Amino acid sequence: MQKRERVRAALAGQPVDHVPMSFWGHDYLREWSPRGLADAMLEPFFRYDWDYMKVNPRATYYAEAWGARYKPSNDSTRGPELIQRPLNSAADLARVVRVSGVDGPFAEQLEALMLIRGEIGGADFIQTVFSPLSVLGYLAGRDLEMVRGWMKSDREAVHHALSNLTETLSDYGRECLHAGASGIFFATTDWATTDNLSRELYAEFGRPYDLEVLSAVEMAEFNVLHVCRAHNMIEDMLDYPVRAFHWADREPGNPSLVELAGRVEQAVMGGVSQQTIAEGSIQEVEREVREAVEAMGGRRVLIAPGCSISPRTPPQNLEAAARARFL
Repeated sequence: MQKRERVRAALAGQPVDHVPMSFWGHDYLREWSPRGLADAMLEPFFRYDWDYMKVNPRATYYAEAWGARYKPSNDSTRGPELIQRPLNSAADLARVVRVSGVDGPFAEQLEALMLIRGEIGGADFIQTVFSPLSVLGYLAGRDLEMVRGWMKSDREAVHHALSNLTETLSDYGRECLHAGASGIFFATTDWATTDNLSRELYAEFGRPYDLEVLSAVEMAEFNVLHVCRAHNMIEDMLDYPVRAFHWADREPGNPSLVELAGRVEQAVMGGVSQQTIAEGSIQEVEREVREAVEAMGGRRVLIAPGCSISPRTPPQNLEAAARARFL
C-alpha cells in the first residue's frame, strides 16, 4: 500500500498492510522560518519512513499574530522566552480583534505547508491549529489562573475575544487545506483537562468555539482532535466532527485506545507515551507499539506519541518504534 492509501484505510477501519505510524517534536532552532520548519519536518519523516506527518510548528505563532513577542533560545532543545504578552488585564481583551489568517505568522506557516506539499511525495500531512481558548491562554502568557478569573468577572469580554479568535482560526484552517494539508490537528493544549478547568466552564468557553473552527474545515479528510494532558475531557468531545481522536492514552485518568474506540466509529491515535519514547529502553518502546497494535487488532488505529516528543529523544528509540510496526 502507498502511504496515503494506508492512512485512509486505517481511518476507515479497513485492513492495512501495517498500522500507520508517525512521531513528531520541536526543533526550536529551525522552526522560525518556513524553510527551516519544512526541513525539520521532512528530515525525520523520510529518515524513519513515517506513514503520515503531523506538522509541529512553534507553539507561539498564534500569539505572535496578536502582538506577543518571544526571544528564540538558540538551543534546538529549549523553547523560546516570552518577552511581551498582549493580555495583562481584562481591559486588554478588547484588543483581541479579528486578524488576517493569511498574513504575518500565518503566512509563514502556509509557506511551510506548500514547501512540504511539494516534497513529501503525496503522503498525508496535517497542520497543528490550536483551539481559540488555547490561543487566548497564550495571549495571556499561559497564566491560566488569570484567564479563569476573567471567565467569572468579565464573561462577555472573554466571549467577544474568543469569537474574534475563532473567525481568524477558521479562516486560517481553510487556508491550510488550500496549501495542501490533508486536515488540521486541532489541539486543546492547557484547557480540556479537569486539572485546569471545570467541565462546565469548558462547555461554555471551549466547546462552541472548537466546533465552529472544526466546522470551517469539515471538508478535510484527515482532521484530528488532540486533547492534551492527564485527566482530560476527551470523552466529552466524542461528537466533534473529526476523523480521528488523539490523546495521551497512557496518562492517568485517560481512557485507553480500546476503551475510547468502543464508543466511536472514528479511528484512534496514540499508543506510545512520550516518556517511554524519550527515556525508555528499545524493548519498552517496541512493547508499547505492539500492545497498541494488538489491542486494536491492527484496525482503526494510527500509532503516535501521546503528545509532542522531547527533542532529546534518542534516534535508536524512534528506529525501534519504526521497526515494531512490522513485527
